[in-house]
Amino acid sequence: MFTTVIVQPIFNLLVLIYALIPGHNFGLAIILFTIVIRLLMWPLLKKQLHQAKVMRELQPELKRIKKAANGNKQQESLMMMELYKERGVNPFSSMGLLLLQLPILFGLYSGLQKVLHDPHQLVTFAYPALQHLPWMEQLAQNIHRFDATLFSVVDLTRSALGPKGFYLPAMLIVVASAIVQYYQSKQLMPADKDAKSLRALLKEAGSGKQADQTELNAAVARSTRFLLPAMIFFFTVNIPSALALYWLVSGITALIQQTIVLREDSAEMEAEVAETPAKDGKAVLEGEIVEQPKPVKKPVKRKPTAKKRRKK
Repeated sequence: MFTTVIVQPIFNLLVLIYALIPGHNFGLAIILFTIVIRLLMWPLLKKQLHQAKVMRELQPELKRIKKAANGNKQQESLMMMELYKERGVNPFSSMGLLLLQLPILFGLYSGLQKVLHDPHQLVTFAYPALQHLPWMEQLAQNIHRFDATLFSVVDLTRSALGPKGFYLPAMLIVVASAIVQYYQSKQLMPADKDAKSLRALLKEAGSGKQADQTELNAAVARSTRFLLPAMIFFFTVNIPSALALYWLVSGITALIQQTIVLREDSAEMEAEVAETPAKDGKAVLEGEIVEQPKPVKKPVKRKPTAKKRRKK
């Protein structure tokens, strides 16, 4: 069922792009396939990025909640959930995009493995309608016309570290994909100079001090900036560079999409603040209601009367 529902549709989308593009370069087909997948996920991605941006902006309010709760974890959790509900934030919204990407990644990996081990699978595993495309018919007659490279520069069947030894072009793709993933994660992380590191929190916990759950969650989230790139590196360094190329292009596309969405959100917020008039002695400043200081009246000095002068 996984092959029928996941692997074959994903594989056939890649084959369709490969058969239609001029030059029929397999590396270019993977690049275009990745961009198409990211564009199809755009509505879900935009919602996730908006939620991530709101979560980043809520950090000062979460600190105030922590201070107001004064160590009462139950009250702190209730106040946080109330804040999330008020702002329309779902802390687990990012899981949807991740769960959607995993089947695509596994399906693409399975399809690429078939082709890279047996190029004939490019034709036999395709849907009958695709097998009748002109280029696919030519491949059926002579499979040696299939060129599994990226512009004849990178052999996409080879891994950075494999049975044939070290392969520099594939290693460059692997390292680049890890670097892009780092900046992609960093872009969504809230900047907090006073935040404690995960190591410091674990050290405090080891000395008997109870760790604050909010600080612990934030520290774990910050550590993913380094964890995810490391996982991507070790995952892609020993597999065919075709999949590493998919991950690199996916990361670059996601970074561009994140920049666009975050910029749009900032522009919308600035426009809303500029259009909101001040009311009842209150002014809107950076999305918060701030009380305007009331003017202080100076005491009026009065001249002494004639009666008071006579008494003196």
